[in-house]
Amino acid sequence: MAIRRWITAVATLALGLTSAAVIASPAGAAGPRPNFQVPFPCNQTWNGNNDNSSAHVGWELDFNRGGTADADLGDTVVAAAAGKVVISAHQGSTNGYGNLVKIDHGGGWTSYYAHLRARSVSVGQQVAQGQKLGELGNTSKPGNNISPHLHFEIRTSDQAYPNNTQKAVFNGTTFPYPHANVTSKNTCNGGGNNNPYDAVEVCGTGYKVIDSAALGSAGTAYLLYNSANGNNCVTTIKSTSVGTASAVSAFLEVQGSARKADSGSFEYYAGPVSAPAGNKCVKWGGSAGSSNYESGFEHCG
Repeated sequence: MAIRRWITAVATLALGLTSAAVIASPAGAAGPRPNFQVPFPCNQTWNGNNDNSSAHVGWELDFNRGGTADADLGDTVVAAAAGKVVISAHQGSTNGYGNLVKIDHGGGWTSYYAHLRARSVSVGQQVAQGQKLGELGNTSKPGNNISPHLHFEIRTSDQAYPNNTQKAVFNGTTFPYPHANVTSKNTCNGGGNNNPYDAVEVCGTGYKVIDSAALGSAGTAYLLYNSANGNNCVTTIKSTSVGTASAVSAFLEVQGSARKADSGSFEYYAGPVSAPAGNKCVKWGGSAGSSNYESGFEHCG
């Protein structure tokens, strides 16, 4: 069972002082990867660059657009995925991040938005994907004269910095390092999602949603199938009280076998619950808050 949210430590190594660090292979994620999007409004095209700064020791990206040094100054920066703000502060002389927003997405995943000219969110605030976090700037520690850009990082909590920096994956596609132009799909389909996870991310690669059941306004239970291995998977994704621990569950019962379930007080989702179910009927469902759903035996074969 995947962990829904880990409390992450804040790495405070100063930018510009870590260039001698050895880059290890990216760490395996502590939980399912959130559905990250480019951290700018829909349809904007930005250049991401990993190799233009000696301060980059992992998979960090610096973002710019426009033809002059100050062309991006004041542009809107938005959340790459939903989560809880755990840092919103000017780092002063601590490191080179300047105005920094850090978001905890649960499951051991965090994202960093540095050098902001202004911040629009506060610590403890739950933010939706695509919500404005601040304005692009060039703040840093005293004596650092940098041109405006967004320094962006994705980290996991299962290894020490810099081995915990992860390659950026936007809209399901890995950023083509070391540098490339990317066009944002952030909130292009409407309002930002307030849950950083979806059913496919929770169950894993190869699964496709084959059924779902709304649990009032509190969440949705999903049934997925992986044709490569014949496994079914069930997860319940929360829609309300997202980021706050509350009662949620998911279960899967293959006909002729004992029911498997995951239930508890979780911040984002319950599950995944999976089992081999090739050529067999399954009963599935879940709950969120006071709403629950249980199917009959179905999806046989």
